[in-house]
Amino acid sequence: MKILKLNDQVSIKRSVDNGTEEQRAIVKGVIETVRQNGDQALIEYTEKFDGISLDDFAVTQAEIEEAYGQVDEEILEIIKEAADNIKSFHEKQLRPSWMTTEENGTVLGQKITPLDSVGLYVPGGTAAYPSSVLMNVIPAKVAGVKRIVITSPPDKKTGKLPPAVLAAAHIAGAEEIYKVGGAQAIAALAYGTETVAPVDKITGPGNIFVALAKREVFGDVDIDMIAGPSEIAILADETAQPDEVAADLLSQAEHDPMASTVLVTPSATLAEAVSAEVKRQLALLPRREIAAQSIENYGAIYVTESMDEAIETVNNLAPEHLEILTENPMELLGQIRHAGAIFLGRFSPEPVGDYFAGPNHVLPTNGTARFSSPLNVEDFQKKSSILLYSEKALKSNGEKIAAFARLEGLEAHARSIETRLRK
Repeated sequence: MKILKLNDQVSIKRSVDNGTEEQRAIVKGVIETVRQNGDQALIEYTEKFDGISLDDFAVTQAEIEEAYGQVDEEILEIIKEAADNIKSFHEKQLRPSWMTTEENGTVLGQKITPLDSVGLYVPGGTAAYPSSVLMNVIPAKVAGVKRIVITSPPDKKTGKLPPAVLAAAHIAGAEEIYKVGGAQAIAALAYGTETVAPVDKITGPGNIFVALAKREVFGDVDIDMIAGPSEIAILADETAQPDEVAADLLSQAEHDPMASTVLVTPSATLAEAVSAEVKRQLALLPRREIAAQSIENYGAIYVTESMDEAIETVNNLAPEHLEILTENPMELLGQIRHAGAIFLGRFSPEPVGDYFAGPNHVLPTNGTARFSSPLNVEDFQKKSSILLYSEKALKSNGEKIAAFARLEGLEAHARSIETRLRK
């Protein structure tokens, strides 16, 4: 793993992947075809892109029950316990509607309402992701969403969804599931087909075609974020264990050849030791080819002059995942301004958050942690303002409101107020 000195010529920030012109054209074509041809387009694209011919892409209750029975009982208990942890964490995010009454009788407030329906995309491809099911479905359920739809690409050999994915959906409480992936799934969720009714919001990560499709349909429906490849940054001092740091870097590198893995440290000794450990551990990984590409193209160890410089470097990066492996990690927490999720200390490696602890693992990438947050309960709700102005309040403030309206050249606004003041 390459070791670099941090300087003005080195940039560790990643830009949002807008895709190629060809990819964007493909996505637009897929979306338009699904809008025009509905179910038939989904069937044809599933055969074209996944090599599977399906007459019916809706997952039946029998399929869900069969899949549930195929998952080892011990694994089911682990999924259930993880689901409980995730539910408990997200329940703490719930906020009530509120109203206040002023002395003049005016009532002001905010009404919080769950979305009617959401579509949750669960990626397939090189691995199955039951954890993505839990992290998307559970906050939506906690928020009070009534209709939750899951789409996920079918296995290219069996034409089915992975048993663990269906088991997780059942445990989380989602039963409307479709064996459809890619941009065509996003189009179906956004605009509907004969089988798939449209939803109000789409969440969940996917490949570049899914990301581009979400961007394309945004405005007709809401989306959570445009998620890029996984990222981890580790802020460490000389007390960090090199084998643990290397293992944590590789835990993200195995996700995707484009995953970003960065260590930032003022310790040159740690940097050398971690680089050697990454090389040793990489050779032993089942997914070493994927991890090796990630390390080669998007991995680096940056040696800084001081811990203060290392902290500022991390804030500049605004990583999806940030581990702080220092002697007193809690002391540095207040200095971290930008990160999707922050893992403190050597007993809090990133996979703890991926699967089990409770906080959501759908996190902002590509530096967007500078202004956005992890997926949460509020993502599945909307807010309405409440205004009940009393007669006393209107008569007291009406002339001011009318004057403000005329300041903007909106005479009818002013007269709307004054009509009531004359009575």
